[in-house]
Amino acid sequence: MRCAEPAPARGWLALLCASRLLQAMVVTAYSGVLPFMMADWHMTAAQAGSIQSAWHVGYMSSLFAVGLLADRYGPHRVFLIGSAVSACSALAFAAFAHGHLSALLLYGLAGLCAGASYTPGLQLLARNAEPAVRGRAMGLFLGSASMGYALSLAVVAAFSHALHWRFGLLAAAGCTFAGALLTVPALRRMRPPAPAAGAGTPPREGTWHALAETVRDKPAMAGNWAYAFHCWELMALWAWLPAYLVASAGGAAPWQGAGIALAAFAHLVSVFGSIGGGAASDRFGRARIMMAATLMSLCMSFAFGWMWTWPLWLLAVMAALYNLLAIADSSVYSTALADVVAPHRLGVAYSVRSVMGFGAGALSPWVFGLVLDRGQTRFGFGSTYSWVAAWSSVGLGALLGPWMIVRFGRLERARRAR
Repeated sequence: MRCAEPAPARGWLALLCASRLLQAMVVTAYSGVLPFMMADWHMTAAQAGSIQSAWHVGYMSSLFAVGLLADRYGPHRVFLIGSAVSACSALAFAAFAHGHLSALLLYGLAGLCAGASYTPGLQLLARNAEPAVRGRAMGLFLGSASMGYALSLAVVAAFSHALHWRFGLLAAAGCTFAGALLTVPALRRMRPPAPAAGAGTPPREGTWHALAETVRDKPAMAGNWAYAFHCWELMALWAWLPAYLVASAGGAAPWQGAGIALAAFAHLVSVFGSIGGGAASDRFGRARIMMAATLMSLCMSFAFGWMWTWPLWLLAVMAALYNLLAIADSSVYSTALADVVAPHRLGVAYSVRSVMGFGAGALSPWVFGLVLDRGQTRFGFGSTYSWVAAWSSVGLGALLGPWMIVRFGRLERARRAR
């Protein structure tokens, strides 16, 4: 008879969330300096957006790879080693980016190394958190990342105003090192790695077989498609919100720091969206919360560009609401996938989801920049219509999300009924 596994030690979730918070700071560091880089390096909006897209291409590749590695070698080992490599790549971007091409390559490299604190972290959560509270735990984990995004923008705004934007990037990179160090005590408090089938033997299910099974898993793929449309919206929002607030404030130097600080406030508010959405999904069901958050955030995508001329304080309030709604279902997608996929191929399932989600998220900031450039050429830089068109591209790319959520809910109910 199989013995019950030991419970994780107290404090494991707090340490895991603290590590995620610090390692997530590199994600929005570029968004915080985007207006300053555009001015210093004379970049177009499309060029600026392509740097953020390079991050998402690298991140997508990273998440796919670490998911496969975590299934083979265990999320504990991948989480620890990958976090250290990620910190080094963040420092390389902060120190050596000096133009569009170098920033594109180095930020893409930072994204390529950053997945170790996400996908393996989700697997560790699924192993250590009981199903009845898993949504709340996922919400805390992703909420910690949102806190890191907010802290990063606040740090970048402070350094950019007082010294130079590069010092803000260096500070964010230093925080990723601190986050990598926290992985050690976090892992020590968790359940030990699941026992392997046998020393030196291959996994019970091969990678290609697990991939094929995941692609044939209709509930999992419906949830993954819904996640992809969600990422299209969310990644464009994160990439362009600071620049939008700075431009709305007039773009003058005294207002640049204020615009970025307000974007940080919007990310801070979104922490409550991650936690609240995850906890609500434990009580009311995954699909129901996904649908409610998706419909409300879609409304904001189509309305946000029309708020260009609003007072800055009111625009910041709406930006916070937009962030809260857009992030509220992120933890729910992660939890829903863990609910419907067998643990032995969960890493592969997260890898497939990551390619789909961050592939869409890699395109949307670039498309946003292209649409913004075209609108500014036609209507002028200060025109509301150019921003309306750009933000509408965010909503249009996410319109199929509700359909996929309905499909996921129906397939999940049918599977549970069998």
